[in-house]
Amino acid sequence: MTAVKENQDRFYSSISPYYSLIFPYNPAQIGFLESENETLENQQFLDAGCGSGELAYALAGKGARVTAIDLNPALLGRAASEKNHKRISYRIANMLDIDKLFDHSRFDGVICFGNTLVHLDNTDQVLAFFRSVFAVLKPGGKFFLQILNYDHIFGEKVESLPLIENDQFLFERRYRFTSGSRKIRFITRLTIKSSGESIENETELLGLGSCDLTRLLQEAGFGTVSLYADFAKHPFGGNHLPLVVSTYKNRITREE
Repeated sequence: MTAVKENQDRFYSSISPYYSLIFPYNPAQIGFLESENETLENQQFLDAGCGSGELAYALAGKGARVTAIDLNPALLGRAASEKNHKRISYRIANMLDIDKLFDHSRFDGVICFGNTLVHLDNTDQVLAFFRSVFAVLKPGGKFFLQILNYDHIFGEKVESLPLIENDQFLFERRYRFTSGSRKIRFITRLTIKSSGESIENETELLGLGSCDLTRLLQEAGFGTVSLYADFAKHPFGGNHLPLVVSTYKNRITREE
């Protein structure tokens, strides 16, 4: 594990007790998935980067069967204990290994929400992940992705994201840019109000733009790539932070 990945792992472990409060369940995500699927009942989903299990638990509540993976043991442990459900299987796994860990053509849908994708190191890794997703999807299966809108972030040099605050903590997020690079330094500080303790982290993210994202998905073999500004499917483009993606594996594929 590289020093960057070790720092990321240490950071997510340190904030794991507060993770579901910082990033609570968003019902709009389920609404989006329901709009993209005829039914969620008995559908097989892979949740790549499941965090504290909020989305996996909501999907299971809708009757879906969910395999939920994450690389951080602390987060996954909390998910397994606090969001346990008979239709969820939690597993420590690297998102880059899914085509080796799971049977090909196994899942009806693969989900990667929460800006997880841009923690990968480079576009080669992104393409490898997309190809792995393609492999484990059934023909006709869908891939759902959410990152931030780096077209806007880089275009407007957005240096901070909105504060996340409640009675227990304050979560600050800032960006530092490097001229001529799509890499971006992501600097965070979580302050626990009761104790005054601060948990700080700095890591590097891959600021993927919408054109590169679309190109890589198509190179991996996916069909039409639909981009949205949010989970309500407002049109993509402009000064908004989310980027939500839906695409699919053709029913007749190169594998066949």
